[in-house]
Amino acid sequence: MPHIDLDKNLPGMRSLMAFSPETASPMGELANLLLRSNEGLSMADRELIGTYVSYLNDCFYCQQSHGAIAVCYLDGDTELVDQVKKNYTNADIPDKLKALLTIAGSVQKGGKFVTAEQVEAAKALGATDRDIHDTVLIAAAFCMFNRYVDGLASNTPTDLSSYPLRAKQIAEMGYGNHIFKEKQPVAENAAV
Repeated sequence: MPHIDLDKNLPGMRSLMAFSPETASPMGELANLLLRSNEGLSMADRELIGTYVSYLNDCFYCQQSHGAIAVCYLDGDTELVDQVKKNYTNADIPDKLKALLTIAGSVQKGGKFVTAEQVEAAKALGATDRDIHDTVLIAAAFCMFNRYVDGLASNTPTDLSSYPLRAKQIAEMGYGNHIFKEKQPVAENAAV
């Protein structure tokens, strides 16, 4: 049960954005800047970083939401997303992304856990300064997003079939205020 009066029909971040549209707008802009770019890191890489940090933070809503968005960019490869969450070192992803996920995991613990050795290892595998910057900022932002969603105990759907439907909308339209103004998609065979 949410700690504050949130719209019960909107899950997770969407209910918080509806509650506070004035903060929703800049948060949506930040999400678009961090996650909807293919400059350096791909959009799939960016969503995988956010998913991994959310997994480490045990934020069910964010790891399911962003994992489902990553699946959209990965042509439906849910197994890869699960591998990245549980043991990215054995996942079938580039070594550069593995090195960046190591950095993201350190950021999740606290900024000072990132080491020069981790950064140098990522650079040796082809990571640019922009890749490292974006990884750290995505990881830090997801710590904030995770704590926002869980700190207010927003509604978290446990029906996993709802996440891919919303993910498709975000993959097509991006993040922002529109995500709490539009009807939640429902699977054709879902109980009403």
